[in-house]
Formats: sequence, C-alpha cells, structure tokens
Amino acid sequence: MEGYKITPDCVETVVDKQFLRVFDLHYQEGRHYFDATRRAKENLAAVKTDEEFKKMLPDAVSCAVIIELPGEEPKLLLSYEYRYPTGRFLLGVPAGLLDPEDAQEKEPLFATAIREIHEETGIVFDPNRDHIHLINPLVFSSPGMTDESNGLVCVVLRLPDLNSLTQMGAEGQECFDGFELVSEDKAKELLKKGVDDHGIFYSVYTWMALMYFVSGMWRE
Repeated sequence: MEGYKITPDCVETVVDKQFLRVFDLHYQEGRHYFDATRRAKENLAAVKTDEEFKKMLPDAVSCAVIIELPGEEPKLLLSYEYRYPTGRFLLGVPAGLLDPEDAQEKEPLFATAIREIHEETGIVFDPNRDHIHLINPLVFSSPGMTDESNGLVCVVLRLPDLNSLTQMGAEGQECFDGFELVSEDKAKELLKKGVDDHGIFYSVYTWMALMYFVSGMWRE
C-alpha cells in the first residue's frame, strides 16, 4: 500500500528536551503531522527504511512478571507507581527505558527487563532458577501521536519466599507505593472491572500483563 514517504529533510524540530522531543513531519506540501517522541531526529521511526524499521529496538521494555512460590498458585506481580501525567499511583508492571548499553547486549530487551526488575522489586534474576522469554519485540504506545514503543517480556521467578521483595531500589523520579500479587481469579476480576481496587484506571501495559497471565500463554 502506497503512503506518505517522510524523509529526514521533511522533519522540523519543534521541541528538543532531554527526555522528550516534538517533530513536525511535513508529509505533503502544506500538510503537517506532529510526533512526540523520545527519539533523536535521525532515529525517528518515520524516516527509517523498511529494513531499518523492521530491525529497530523499542524505547522501553514492559514486563509480565509471574512469581512461583512453593506450594502456592502462580501470581502476577504488579505494583503501584506514581505516574506524573496522571497525578496518581497507577497499578502497573516493572518497566523501564532501554539504555544505550543494553542495545549492545546479545539480548537487549532481556538485559533491560532483568535490570528493571532488580531495581523495582529487589529480585535478582537467576538463569539457573528463573525463566525469561519474549512476548512481543515492539508495540507502539499510541502511533496517532508518538512513535514511542515498548518491547514486551515475560519473566517467571521461581522464588523460595518473598523476603527479597522491596521497592528501595527506586531511582530518580520513581515513586512506589507497594506491591500487588494477583492470582488468576483476581486478574480476571481486574480485567472485567477495568479499574483497580481503588477505582483507578490502569495502563494498557497492565492490561497486557493481566491478559497474558490469564491466557496461560506464559506457561508455553
């Protein structure tokens, strides 16, 4: 299907801050579309060739983390994190930006996931005990206004207990307010309600983790 081809010379910088940029994409004579993004001008999804597009890494990684404890049913690990654009603590999943050094690893998304889980839960991934696999290499958050994307990763932690679980590793502007260990029945309840137990909406990545958990695909 033919579309609008956007080349680097059709891109004008509107805002350029450390963690956010806005570009004006001149997709046609006199026609403009704005892209709010974390990416530098030369790394925008819109200007990549098809081959570059298919090989690009996501901006961040979101994790469906399942905890298996001896003698207990598996639980999905969620937590409450303060999200500044919403002004509230939202029920969410371990997640974080893919650092430049992660991109140099053999499995960049796994490197990000393992680091973020350690920072946000205190748990150190053990390859001899735990399991990690890819759910989706890259999904766009809201391609109508941004090319921001997340890789989706599943991590199964087979722990003897929850003694190592902590949120003391929060960095920078991160602010947490406790964990939620969600059973399959509870996950279905949250999906049906569409809000957490406080009546607060949650993110699409939380919805993803809940759906992936109740589907049983994490066992495959």
